[in-house]
Amino acid sequence: MRERILVVEDDDALSRLVRLQLERANYEVATCPDGRSGIDKARKFQPDLILLDVLLPGMTGWDVCQRLQEITDSPVVFLTALGSEDHLAQGLDLGADDYIIKPFSYKELLARVRAALHRAHRSASQKVTYSYDRLFVDLEARSVSVNGELVFLTPLEFKLLETLVQDAGNIVTHKTLLRRVWGQQYEDRRQYLKLYIWYLRQKIEADPRDPKIILNERGVGYRLASSSDADNTPPS
Repeated sequence: MRERILVVEDDDALSRLVRLQLERANYEVATCPDGRSGIDKARKFQPDLILLDVLLPGMTGWDVCQRLQEITDSPVVFLTALGSEDHLAQGLDLGADDYIIKPFSYKELLARVRAALHRAHRSASQKVTYSYDRLFVDLEARSVSVNGELVFLTPLEFKLLETLVQDAGNIVTHKTLLRRVWGQQYEDRRQYLKLYIWYLRQKIEADPRDPKIILNERGVGYRLASSSDADNTPPS
């Protein structure tokens, strides 16, 4: 099966050229001229990679990138004429996998696309599982089950749980969780974290108000329970 790439670019001529080059490299390609249609297309097309312009009509690429993180785990690569260090940092802080400055060569584009897809595949192939009490998580299969029944998580919920699983048994600080899940610019917005921890607890805890799996280390962060917690009463 060919890998799928979504190109969100309002310059029609550039969009056609990018599509042609990618199709010649044997990728399946879809294009959209603005952010809102790009978000809708990402839901339906389920791309393996998204190439995203910043200066889009109606909705900036910055905003589109944040919305995409709520619906897909596909890597995002910005294609933009905004080449300052501040813009580069902003794009990467938003969670983009790479940042390509216009004008660019198509040799460079294909190399960056291959590298981004390779990183995504390598990350997905790292088998990590977590099992405690009623919860089982398989990061490779991207599956979460409670008492043997699959549980649906949104992409952000899964990304948060994945970050906790990768350090299961250890405290992950508020800032680390916010940076890894939402981006560096959200490091101080604990209300985001608190809200999504509550969403997760509602889906995986027997009693979300008396959690036994996602444990709160007051003033520091959160951790997933480990075998050493089995016979102890965890903090709530």
